[in-house]
Amino acid sequence: MKILCVIDSLICGGAQRQLTFLAEGFKERGNDVSFLVYHDLPFYKPDLVRTGIPVNLIQEGNYLIRIIKMRRFIRRGNFDAVLSFLEAPGFICEVSGFPFRKWKLVAGERSSDPAISRSLKLMVFRWFHLFADYVVANSDFNISQVQKVNPLLKKTKCRLIYNIVHLNAVDRKPYEGNSIKNSGMNILVAARHTFTKNLNGLIEALALLDKEELDKIHFHWYGDYITEPFNDDSFPKAKNKIKDFGLDDKITFYPATENIVMRMQECDAVALFSLYEGLPNVLCEGMALGKPVISSDVSDMKKILGYDPNLLCDPYSPQSVRNAIRYLLKLDSVQLSRIAAENKKIAKSKFEREAIISEYLQLFENS
Repeated sequence: MKILCVIDSLICGGAQRQLTFLAEGFKERGNDVSFLVYHDLPFYKPDLVRTGIPVNLIQEGNYLIRIIKMRRFIRRGNFDAVLSFLEAPGFICEVSGFPFRKWKLVAGERSSDPAISRSLKLMVFRWFHLFADYVVANSDFNISQVQKVNPLLKKTKCRLIYNIVHLNAVDRKPYEGNSIKNSGMNILVAARHTFTKNLNGLIEALALLDKEELDKIHFHWYGDYITEPFNDDSFPKAKNKIKDFGLDDKITFYPATENIVMRMQECDAVALFSLYEGLPNVLCEGMALGKPVISSDVSDMKKILGYDPNLLCDPYSPQSVRNAIRYLLKLDSVQLSRIAAENKKIAKSKFEREAIISEYLQLFENS
């Protein structure tokens, strides 16, 4: 099968990471796989090149001309299946099918942005899902958002497929909670430095902890600060706030890394405090590694972590974020190990790589 994967770029982001994993899996199954992107942000490109998956770049600033060029590329490619991730690439792929197409088209929804019901552009993108064969989301919450905006979208066209967790190269050691009380708790966050990832909320939450609690904790944040195409100045503002609160020794920032799973293995817990998410890769991977995780109450995380609601927080409330961190700090080694084991069990049942790759391939093959 000849498969084209379409996304805005190969920046270090959750959607890009997942589509890379899927493409590699399609390739392993004997399919002819290629990528099409329109921003030259190639963080994951080396992974694809090593796997023998070509990446085609159409870099065009004019939106209309970009659509025309990408449509031409897709229509001339003789593809059997096209898989898009994110709303704008999905719209381009759906428009490319006019007035007819021979390929199977699967549009991947990967965000639970609440603006979907307020932005005319985002609403129009979802109306064009009527022209896809299937719409796949990585959370039930995202599917409900799309169907609310586009009530004509048939339920039979919507599919829930969770994220892949790919940890074959990692030694999954048993969780060791005993040493935490002696050395403090190191918590990893992996997210780009944009407003929606809520570094500001974490800073304000840390400022609400008492000194004894602060002495027991350190955050390690992995992610790049990229202004284009995001035009987001929240990171420099947040760093100033860190200095104002005297929290310089509580958060260490690192660039994005391909070895993020290894870095997770070195930490005691994994966290994410985003204002909204599709389904956070970092939390799925942390759970599969058998790490305790704390999360903002976004996407399907309430369903996934429902066995202990104290692990969830309201990202708009610094007090709620503080409470989740405080709860984690108060757990003893037995409780932490129990949470770690439950997370690993959940991840194994929901995020298994081969099953997820098969689900997508079945959609491509359905008549």
